[in-house]
Amino acid sequence: MHADEQSSPGLGRRLLNGWMAIAGRFGFVQTLMLLVFTYTILIGPVGIALYLGRADLLGKRGLKTEGSAWRHSDSSEPDLERAKLLS
Repeated sequence: MHADEQSSPGLGRRLLNGWMAIAGRFGFVQTLMLLVFTYTILIGPVGIALYLGRADLLGKRGLKTEGSAWRHSDSSEPDLERAKLLS
């Protein structure tokens, strides 16, 4: 063997490197297409519908008039029997 043959990659390695470069570009395009599809088909129309329906899912509309964002819990009062069941 000559020193030149050891330093250059073989045919298999060059084919693999080329294939990985092509696959990386296809993967980027495929990811971009999936994200665009997801946004335009799912997220966009839902957001528009909520905006047009004036939905307030986070309950933020009344914050300026109420002065606080504190909400009382709807859970039951704590008792010893319930605590024993949870442990």
